[in-house]
Amino acid sequence: MTAPSLAPALVDRYLRLLEVPRRPPGREALAELTAAQLTRVPFENVSKLVGLRRLGLAGLPPAELHLEGIERFHLGGTCFANNYHLYTLLVALGYDARLCGADMLHPDVHVVIAVRLEGRELLVDGGYGAPFLAPIPLDAPGDQVLVLGPDRWVIEPRDPAGCSRLRVYRGGVFKHGYRIRPAARAIEEFAPRIAESFAPEATFRKALLLIRQFPGRSITIHNLDRIDSWGTEGRIARLRGREELPFEVERTFGIPRDLVADALAEISGIQEAWG
Repeated sequence: MTAPSLAPALVDRYLRLLEVPRRPPGREALAELTAAQLTRVPFENVSKLVGLRRLGLAGLPPAELHLEGIERFHLGGTCFANNYHLYTLLVALGYDARLCGADMLHPDVHVVIAVRLEGRELLVDGGYGAPFLAPIPLDAPGDQVLVLGPDRWVIEPRDPAGCSRLRVYRGGVFKHGYRIRPAARAIEEFAPRIAESFAPEATFRKALLLIRQFPGRSITIHNLDRIDSWGTEGRIARLRGREELPFEVERTFGIPRDLVADALAEISGIQEAWG
């Protein structure tokens, strides 16, 4: 499989946006990159909806457009955009990384990064809105649990097929998750799923979701709810209506309100993003 190519100038630009220096591959360097990605590049579907509305873009944004969104508008992306472009950066920096498909209710609706490093197999996922600020071992013998606010992320040991499973619980109730298949994949293999994610009935055409991670806390805007999580605590504030969303997103995430308004214009009826 041919490794993706990220031009040297774009590698430098990406690192500058993450505010991390170029370092040889290693556990500390990968942890630094992962934390920077999760804290500086939000999970959000504003960019997806604005790209569709303004540019007619119904696929992955090219690297230049993705980085411009981060730099100029404080945007990020959903799983395919965030994780694919992070994957190309890791490969360009010399990491033994591969793109892997992950199944939810349907196959290949999520994509993650697996990194082989210093004899370990590590999960990097900057496209799920989860507090994975450090790479997570995929070869651990038991459950690994992360807790933030009312949520628990449980990464289970590999099954006999070599697949790892993530389960997310909110208030003790299972809400969502995914199963990672370990085979290396090319981004072109996900084209049908990426196209489906732009369909009018797709999840991110029916909901607004933005998540920004910080060390020990996170901020989420899920439709009309602003959710602040820290430690084992959480607070939900309900917005008055859709007209308040552009101002709240701009205030909280720094994304210009006109972009948020355009994104909302592509959402015909708001529904829950998690099911």
